[in-house]
Amino acid sequence: MGSQTVVADVADELARRVAAGEYQPGDLMPSVRQVAEEFDMNRATAQLTLGRLESYGFVEARRGKGFTIRDVREAGGIDVYRHLFRFSIPMPEIAIEMFRDIVEVERGIVMEALLAYTGSAQEIDPAELKSAIDELESLARLEVPDFRQILAIEVTLVRRLLTTLGLSMQRAILNSIGEMVLEVPEAVAAFFAGAADLHVLVWRALVAVWESGSGPSDAQLALFEDLFGMYHEKVVAKFEELLGAVDAAAETHAATA
Repeated sequence: MGSQTVVADVADELARRVAAGEYQPGDLMPSVRQVAEEFDMNRATAQLTLGRLESYGFVEARRGKGFTIRDVREAGGIDVYRHLFRFSIPMPEIAIEMFRDIVEVERGIVMEALLAYTGSAQEIDPAELKSAIDELESLARLEVPDFRQILAIEVTLVRRLLTTLGLSMQRAILNSIGEMVLEVPEAVAAFFAGAADLHVLVWRALVAVWESGSGPSDAQLALFEDLFGMYHEKVVAKFEELLGAVDAAAETHAATA
C-alpha cells in the first residue's frame, strides 16, 4: 500500500472520529507522535496525515500546540460540509439530517433555475438540450441504469440553465452539491426513488413547454412545484431506507413494544 493511500485512509478515519463526536471541538488532536504510533507509520507520514485533515477543514494548526479540532458543524463552509457528509454515512441519524438539508437546497436551486428559464428568453438551442436528454434516455434504458452518470448529466443541464440566467452563486452551490452527492453511492441511488425513465420524461416535458413559447399556466406551475416537493420527500425516504434507518427504527419499536 502506497504512502498516499495510507495518508488518505488514516485521515479519513480521523475525520470520521471528528464527525462522530469522538473528538470534541476545541480539543487537541492526537499529536504527530501519537498518530504515528497508533497507525504504525513514521512521523513524516503522520504529519502529512494531519495536514490532509487540515485541508479537509476539520482541524487548524496552532503554533506550539499542534492541531486543534474545529467546530465543523457550526463554522464549516461548503467544502467542510461535503467531507462531513461523506464521513457521516456510518451514522444514519446524522447523515439523514444532512441529506435532508442537501436535498432542500438542491430543490430550491433547481426550481429557481427551471422557473426562471421558463420565463426568460430561453437562449439555449433546444437541440443541445435534446441531445443531453437522449443520452439520459440511453443510460436509463440500460439493464442496470447508470444512476451516477444520469445524475451527473442532470447537474450539467441545470448548470447550463444557471449559466444562461447569470446565476453564478447558485451555480457554484449546485456544483458543490453535485460533488457531495456523486461521491456517496447511497445518495446517488436515493435520487432515483422513482424509475430513471421519470427523469427523462420530466426533462422532455420541460423542453416541450420551452419550445411551445406559451409557457405553463399558474395552476400547472403550482402542480409542478407540489409534485417536485413530493418527489424530493421520496428521495429522502429512499436515503433513510438505504442506510437502514427505517429497519433500525422498526426493530427498536418492536423491542420496546
